[in-house]
Amino acid sequence: MLSRIAESLFWIGRYVERADDTARLLDVHVQILLEDPWAEEDLACRSLLSVMDRPAPPDHVEVGREHVLDVLGYDRFSPSSIAGALVAARENARRAREIVSTELWECLNASWNQLPSQMRPARPHDYFTWVRERAAIVAGIVESTTSRDETWHFLVLGRAIERADMTARLLTTRALLGSAGPGWSTLLRSCGAHEAFLRTYRGTASDERAAGFLLLDRLFPRSIVYALNEAEASLTSLEPVADRAGIDDARRHIGHVRSNLEYRPLLEVLDDLPREMELVQRACSAASDAIRARYFPSGAELTWVGEAL
Repeated sequence: MLSRIAESLFWIGRYVERADDTARLLDVHVQILLEDPWAEEDLACRSLLSVMDRPAPPDHVEVGREHVLDVLGYDRFSPSSIAGALVAARENARRAREIVSTELWECLNASWNQLPSQMRPARPHDYFTWVRERAAIVAGIVESTTSRDETWHFLVLGRAIERADMTARLLTTRALLGSAGPGWSTLLRSCGAHEAFLRTYRGTASDERAAGFLLLDRLFPRSIVYALNEAEASLTSLEPVADRAGIDDARRHIGHVRSNLEYRPLLEVLDDLPREMELVQRACSAASDAIRARYFPSGAELTWVGEAL
């Protein structure tokens, strides 16, 4: 497979997942601000922008949810916003048109065509729901129509790394905002994990177990450990037979942070959750850099369509 095709597939997986997870995070954030009249909106919005690595206005300028929605929801020219991620996913699919299936291309192209114009949607929740539905359609097409070859592995690899990174950011918002932020039940719902969590623990739910579920559950697809395991499995499958006796840099970064989470007491991880989640984000970034260097070193020629958060 040509390196430019592999890179486009990797970034399709990342960008679609980024749009999905950013929609989930913003939906929770906006809902809290609407329901709690006593919420410190400026502090909450600045914290969210910080978690998403986006610059905030100067301190003397009050930051509200409208600004956050513009920056993280509707900006078509930033790959860290929902709209920008969908535009970038469609552009990468166009670059890899000879490999991407017709169904997947039509889905991404339709999503691009249906993005809101300059006018912002009247109801952000409807927009976030639409984004999640489009991402689910993309995931369904990939899972049901793609052979389990290099094409599938690069798509899944990008999705898994982005999912681990974004779930870490979601958990960071809870840790930074404390009682002013989303509760664990809200976070579980935003990840589509609430019912799976209740079935797993059968009525013995607690905040500690909810945190552990999103961090460590080996069976739930949106937990950090599951996503890291999925990324590691795809990297292993992509390895040439001659190289499988060793561990490449990307697998080393992913395996190290996964082991750091799995083989330590949960309370120890939760005691300093922001730092632990920062380590996950750094590992995902380092793994992405290592993948770029190994599989598509010519990617430096691409413009913002290959840019990470």
